Amino acid sequence: MAKKTAKKTAKKRVQKKADAPNPKHELRTPAPIPLGDVIGQDRAAGVLRAAVESDRLHHAWIFHGPQGVGKFTTALAFAAMVLDPTTAPQETLMGPGELAPDPASETQTLLRAGTHPDLHVIVKELARFSDDSSVRSSKLSTIPKDVIDQHLIRPAKLAPVMSHETPPRATKVFIVDEAELMDRSPTNAPVQNAILKTLEEPPPGTVIILVTSSEDRLLPTIRSRCQRVGFTPLDDEAMARWVERASIEASGAELEWLIGHAEGSPGKLVRARETGLYAWHRTLGPMLDQADRGELPLTLGSTMAELVDSWAKDWVDAGSKAGENRSKEAANRAGASQMFGLVARRYRGQLAEPKAAMPAVRAIDLVGRAERLLASNVSLKLVMDDLAAGLSGRA
Repeated sequence: MAKKTAKKTAKKRVQKKADAPNPKHELRTPAPIPLGDVIGQDRAAGVLRAAVESDRLHHAWIFHGPQGVGKFTTALAFAAMVLDPTTAPQETLMGPGELAPDPASETQTLLRAGTHPDLHVIVKELARFSDDSSVRSSKLSTIPKDVIDQHLIRPAKLAPVMSHETPPRATKVFIVDEAELMDRSPTNAPVQNAILKTLEEPPPGTVIILVTSSEDRLLPTIRSRCQRVGFTPLDDEAMARWVERASIEASGAELEWLIGHAEGSPGKLVRARETGLYAWHRTLGPMLDQADRGELPLTLGSTMAELVDSWAKDWVDAGSKAGENRSKEAANRAGASQMFGLVARRYRGQLAEPKAAMPAVRAIDLVGRAERLLASNVSLKLVMDDLAAGLSGRA
């Protein structure tokens, strides 16, 4: 009788969570896709399937690799498998097939709605909903300790909300996206040290996944406690399959350029498309050609700064219309990062040409210098003017 009452109470809590707005924050977790639908990461998917099949699931994981290649997507797919008690080999005409959950299960329904109470996704944007005003007004360049405390360390100590007649492989899953942003101090210590005990001795049934494109910025003590899964850029065939499935709206020339710019990263392609990077490329191309000849295009620096600033303003305005509080400073940093990537890729493409190789190396170094100047709070216009002058005088 007590078991039935507990189950009813848990179901009411789940239903209440699903029906009412989340009191903590308005960020919605994307619906997971099946692990078998993740494109281009067969090795990583194989490692995860083997872990689930073994019934000896490790409690702490690091998913590492370049940005935008499917690490976070795979983390969600993995969470959907281990949280669902229906996960089992699927029957096929040839007999039992790959492990997968029942898509009609209660767990999958909640995950698709973004309301599963035992899946916790930690991102830097959660700082906007902190009880601490100083955290709310932060620049979103790190994941503050307050966010880790509120959304990982404390919930990890609590009992799971959902109960099941057949226990799943994991009762709670925590995914930390951009985990390298847990503190940006020289040692990366204060915030990362805070999760060490949870990583070492988590409550039974707890799984923690750290998603990172800069694994070296995680403490060695964190890395030693985690099972590592590597992700790689997609090859040409996998990128072609991804583009076809994603139905990218772009002309032939633009799409070809976007695929080349992405360098095997679907996420990079999407960001370039949303930023309008192909138009930037067409605008700046003639000026950069002029710079390559050792001439200084008078408007190169100002044009780069204006393109970034205009995109950042539009992005902030779009957020305001959607009821989001977006930071213009963060938008400028994101736009500048896209600009630096655009310029750097141009010169990486010249490294194979013997005569152009050394000037291209110097140009890439100049882009790195520009990134450091912007990070040290030099104004966007001055940084872009300095980059333009350097590119013109490097030959």
